Amino acid sequence: MEFLANIGLGFSVALSLTNIFYCFLGAFLGTLVGVIPGLGVLAAISMLFPLTFHLEPTTALIMLAGIWYGTTYGGSTASILLNLPGTPANAVTCLDGYPMARQGRGGVALFMTTVASFFGASFGIVLLTLFTPVIADYALRFGSAEYFALMLMGLVAASTISEGSAVKGLSMVVLGIIIGLVGMDSQSATVRFSFGVMGLLEGVSLIALAMGVFGVAEIIMSVRRVRTADIDPETLKLKAIKPSRDEMRRSWFPMLRGASIGSFFGTLPGTGPSIAAFLSYAIEKRVSRTPERFGNGAIEGIMGPESANNAADQTAFIPTLSLGVPGSATMALMLGVLMIHGVAPGPNLISSQPELFWGLIMSFWVGNVILLLLNIPLIGVWVRMLTIPYHILYPAVLMFICIGAYTSGFTVLNVWMVLVFGALGYAMRIFGFPGAPLLLGFVLGPLMEEHFRRAMVLSRGDFLTFFERPISAVIMALTGMILIWSVWSAEIIRRRRAARAAGDGATTHEAREG
Repeated sequence: MEFLANIGLGFSVALSLTNIFYCFLGAFLGTLVGVIPGLGVLAAISMLFPLTFHLEPTTALIMLAGIWYGTTYGGSTASILLNLPGTPANAVTCLDGYPMARQGRGGVALFMTTVASFFGASFGIVLLTLFTPVIADYALRFGSAEYFALMLMGLVAASTISEGSAVKGLSMVVLGIIIGLVGMDSQSATVRFSFGVMGLLEGVSLIALAMGVFGVAEIIMSVRRVRTADIDPETLKLKAIKPSRDEMRRSWFPMLRGASIGSFFGTLPGTGPSIAAFLSYAIEKRVSRTPERFGNGAIEGIMGPESANNAADQTAFIPTLSLGVPGSATMALMLGVLMIHGVAPGPNLISSQPELFWGLIMSFWVGNVILLLLNIPLIGVWVRMLTIPYHILYPAVLMFICIGAYTSGFTVLNVWMVLVFGALGYAMRIFGFPGAPLLLGFVLGPLMEEHFRRAMVLSRGDFLTFFERPISAVIMALTGMILIWSVWSAEIIRRRRAARAAGDGATTHEAREG
């Protein structure tokens, strides 16, 4: 009965006119930005983050969550029509979505991705509703030592499991923690790393950091590679989007497998929708009786990955809401919204803020229904927007970024910080440094410091407290295993590349002698 009462409470919050409006606004804006190739969810949320400052915490999270899963819906449009993924999670959709568009079935592909997205999201919401309260009840046993160990594991996992060099990921985590320490110490009020700038006494703006590293840098990288679309509008009319019976029959099991894979990977730090989508595609190709169809317009090649990445979008909220530990940079921004509004994230969130928790979860149903109803009729609109020249589009986006940065604190310093972090983000992309670990370190760094110092006070300075408590000891052991596995796998990859290079060199030498 209590569970049903919580569901009813959530719907009463989610179905208020204000929350429905902001849910619709978030879903619409997320889809809009997702359609534009080269931006993605982090850029979208970073740019639209300041709009939530004057909203209630629940309404703010509902809007940002709509942007979060709306970009995944919209990202498939550019993937299918232009062979340019709107978001990294939609990259695998290009493999079969674009060939379908070339065959005159672009409308069918767009319609079916919308169906798969809704199915995967619904699957993830059910798991989110069932398991988040259970995890939160167990997490009430956590103390400062456990929270520090858990956040440390999240940062290490997010920086080493994700693509790219583990060393570069860890270095970005450290840089993020250092930036997060700028300003006054919360316990002693000692000023740190402000260099005499009064505007930095309250710390570096999360908005400026996110907008610069993800928004400005992403736009700079996209300017030369995004081109205007060349699309046949006849293949995208409503009468042309109806799939065949065979395509419907071959879609059900890929959607179910994709939703299961996405729900699992969504809860893991450092993995999320991108890895879930690629793994789903690999599994579908492996179990198919006709794998040669993949890459040539197979419907299973878009249904499985799209279901997987949308399921992962929903279950990513499980560790964020139940433990207060974000598993991705986007979830770190969500956590930042809670803290800006004075809401303490973690296991007590469900009991102390039931309207916020259950209202947010039930709004996911509302948002995904809105996206289902929104995307199918507006396929033609999104397609026309893709024909706008990018050299006209990106200056407008940069203008909105500067306006958002200024209004977040009504200080010009935030605009300058956006420019500095934009240059940093651009340099990071050139040299292959990931941006997500930087943002995770920035958000979690101050929280880790607080729990570390509290654990040291309670243990009277004994560092062994992290290994003597059973839960924290297990988490620290897992962190060590992740580090060892990352170093070992990186060494294996390095040896393979060296062996391949040596083999190529020997072949070239033999060819010259011959």
